[in-house]
Amino acid sequence: MWRLDAVRQFNLLSWLREERRSRKLSLFIVFVALLLDNMLLTVVVPIIPSFLYGLDESAEMALKNHTLTQQAPAGAFHSIVSLYDNMVRTAGPNTTVSSTDPPPAPELPQNSSECPQSSSRLLNENVKVGLLFASKATVQLLVNPFIGPLTNRVGYQLPLFAGFCIMFMSTIMFAFSSSYALLFVARSLQGVGSSCSSVAGMGMLASVYTDDEERSHAIGIALGGLAMGVLIGPPFGSVMYEFVGKTAPFLILASLALFDGALQLFVLQPCKVAPESQKGTSLLTLMKDPYILIAAGAICFGNMAIAMMEPTLPIWMMETMCSKKWQLGVAFLPASISYLIGTYIFGILALKMGRWLCALIGITVVGISVICVSFAKNIYGLILPNFGLGFAIGMVDSSMMPMMGYLVDLRHVSVYGSVYAIADVAFCMGFALGPSIGGVMSESIGFPWMMTIIGIVDILYAPLCIFLRNPPAQEEKIAILMDTNCSMKTRSYSTQGTYYQGDNMDPEYEDYD
Repeated sequence: MWRLDAVRQFNLLSWLREERRSRKLSLFIVFVALLLDNMLLTVVVPIIPSFLYGLDESAEMALKNHTLTQQAPAGAFHSIVSLYDNMVRTAGPNTTVSSTDPPPAPELPQNSSECPQSSSRLLNENVKVGLLFASKATVQLLVNPFIGPLTNRVGYQLPLFAGFCIMFMSTIMFAFSSSYALLFVARSLQGVGSSCSSVAGMGMLASVYTDDEERSHAIGIALGGLAMGVLIGPPFGSVMYEFVGKTAPFLILASLALFDGALQLFVLQPCKVAPESQKGTSLLTLMKDPYILIAAGAICFGNMAIAMMEPTLPIWMMETMCSKKWQLGVAFLPASISYLIGTYIFGILALKMGRWLCALIGITVVGISVICVSFAKNIYGLILPNFGLGFAIGMVDSSMMPMMGYLVDLRHVSVYGSVYAIADVAFCMGFALGPSIGGVMSESIGFPWMMTIIGIVDILYAPLCIFLRNPPAQEEKIAILMDTNCSMKTRSYSTQGTYYQGDNMDPEYEDYD
């Protein structure tokens, strides 16, 4: 009976208010926000190429029918049905046909095969789909430099909630858009919402989890939301599109967005402005830091490979493998599963083995995997290279995202909005340049050569991660850390772990769960 009484007395709203300062609840909100963002990012991958191809094919068939109707003699296609003798009399010079006779065998449409008949139209789709996919990352790339400094002034809660509102609008637009222009606007609008969610979310986690090891683990869990979005998106989109329709997957994502928005309202209270207590390093100064640039470049080139595959791999599969609609999304499933595994494992392991080494191995494996993709002859041949690709990208992201916060702590002021704006810019550059360049390259030199080139670029970039092995601290930061009279609680870093300096040696954030 006491359990029933406890259940009756349990109030969800009261519990949320009590747990408002919980780091775990903040982590869960960021997890769901990244899950939603990346599900919307990837759910369109199997839908858009096939949907646009169908739109172009329908427009071409309608144009042909209109032309034939204008060229045909008047009354050539008119017929009269006699209710007296069930005869169909054509209003032309032809003879009558009895409605009781078996109908003539209908002509099969040209595209009755699983293989699309027009290869030239498929090649043209590469460019259109590539530009559409790149629009989100391009807009996000332009907005990020403003979101980072904004979080320093108003806090992380308000931009995070704004990201939810914009993401919800974008999802509804995707559901009901029936033209290329509207889809382009919806994709671009998603870039604004994604910028707010990712920059504010990562910055909030970095400010809440101050210990480097805890932060690495927390960001690894948050990237698990990103990984789950990438994992679920393509197969979810392809199956729903095949058996339910285009609108259904986006309406389900809109429901998920409403859940995350309600959680933010009760927990984070985004109506309150909470600026940072200290002024952060300027965005321009952070962009001049060579170590931050190397870490950002690793994120960019690691993700550019999968970004180039998103618009081009489904079209290449339609052209060479005669793949069905549901297979276009399922092909990305091994990469998504392995990315989820990689981010979870190396969110903890990367700090122990060395983040620089984790990123170096990851980018090298990315290069080898994308080169192997072009050798696949059917969908089963894509399983192993895509699995290796996703696992390697998980290694890169789970090691370089915490590295960005570590570099700010070590070399700059510990305010994280701007540095995670740079990290998101790097991520977006990969997903902006990847689809746009990939679509053009796939049309001009072919999909296999495109994969070979990006693989070689990744392998050549990997050795630069060696410079991240032992990045030096700035002289001003060393002076602060070594000042024993400083009352501010600071942290020093070593390969053995993190320790605190100053009069107060107690761990931070004891009031959090």
